Amino acid sequence: MTSRALVLVLVSAVALSLPAAAQLRVSPQIGSGTPRAPAGPRPADHIVAVVNSEPITNNEVRTRLLRFEQQLAQQGAAMPPRNELAKLVLERLISEKAQLQFARESGLRISDAMVDQAEQNFARQNGMDVAQLHRRLAAEGLDPAAFREDLRNQLLLTRLREREVDQRVKVSEQDIDQFLREQAGGAGPVELNLGHILVALPENAGEPQVREAQAKAQRAHERARSGEDFGKLARELSDAPDAAAGGQMGLRSAERYPTLFVEAVQSLPQGGVSAVLRSGAGFHVLKVLERRKGGLPGAAVTQNHARHILLRPGSQLSEAQARDKLADFKRRIQSGQADFAQLAREHSQDASAQRGGDLGWSSPGMFVPEFEETIDGLAPGQIAEPLVSRFGVHLVQLLERREARLTEREQREMVRNVVREKKLDEAYEQWAQEVRGRAWVDLREPPT
Repeated sequence: MTSRALVLVLVSAVALSLPAAAQLRVSPQIGSGTPRAPAGPRPADHIVAVVNSEPITNNEVRTRLLRFEQQLAQQGAAMPPRNELAKLVLERLISEKAQLQFARESGLRISDAMVDQAEQNFARQNGMDVAQLHRRLAAEGLDPAAFREDLRNQLLLTRLREREVDQRVKVSEQDIDQFLREQAGGAGPVELNLGHILVALPENAGEPQVREAQAKAQRAHERARSGEDFGKLARELSDAPDAAAGGQMGLRSAERYPTLFVEAVQSLPQGGVSAVLRSGAGFHVLKVLERRKGGLPGAAVTQNHARHILLRPGSQLSEAQARDKLADFKRRIQSGQADFAQLAREHSQDASAQRGGDLGWSSPGMFVPEFEETIDGLAPGQIAEPLVSRFGVHLVQLLERREARLTEREQREMVRNVVREKKLDEAYEQWAQEVRGRAWVDLREPPT
């Protein structure tokens, strides 16, 4: 595995549902197969590096390394040499430490309400509530308080990136034209969205366990081939972290999938189901949900019609008070004591207030990630819990959802977002190297 491929693994091992250009690199995966430290006496901890007087310990590297090794196994990817992966993990920790220090020194803060929201999102993605998440964390030997601190750090790094990096990126009409020319010429890579069912196997599984797991995977394969809903099958049978999302792994370039997966589906049409695959993590069944040329938006997209009430915290209204007020609005609306549109006209601090909070039809990428993710998780008519964004606190209701064909102008805007995400990734890497270069780093004993 190349260093670039390893970096992609590090980048993709993320629990928070953030957009590709804002994903962070730390949160653990919860669920079947979550890695534990090897049995036996834990070696004495030692400092492996110091970043501007803050230490990074061997145990920090070991913990992160175990997470990434487990992710590689779950994806069926070849396992690189452990010392090579350990070096990359340590470098990632050094970079994160330097960025977190910079963020705090510049006055950035993440409220408890934003951490609460991120924790709720994470729990929902793993098919549980927050109380169940805490119990699962404890059962896996993870401290819920430390997990929340991980979430806080991820959010802080995201806000720092938005402030420091986003303003560096501009997309011109010429950039869009160039992208479209490349796609028309077939220069873009293939992108895939795969459905995934994993029947996990523990380490050192005996032959009876292997046969049982293989039989379960074969039954899943047969049911998928017979036309059963793949998302339902994944939620019912899969041991992978993406099971709660119906097994969808998300649209990404083929190079960001394990070679095992790409080779298994390369000759399949859209909608095709692979044979049962075996990896170090267990048995896999894949379905090609979507296949298209790299990054070129399709002519049709899913659009949402939503409305919201926005309260902006300030000297007269704290963030907690805004959440409580919007939670009361939700209770009153659902009990029939109040009308959403009327409350929006009376209380919302957004330009949409005069329209009863109506935001009209929106295509993917039009709203900030936390807002868009909330809308995507709603059924028509459903009202979300109050959510916090950089603009304030929102109460959101999804009114309708539809599949729509895009106009040429809308397609160009979609391309603009694709090009911007690519430029953001490149700008982030450059900026991260600048921050790392300004930090004083003392490498001590190598991680073990």
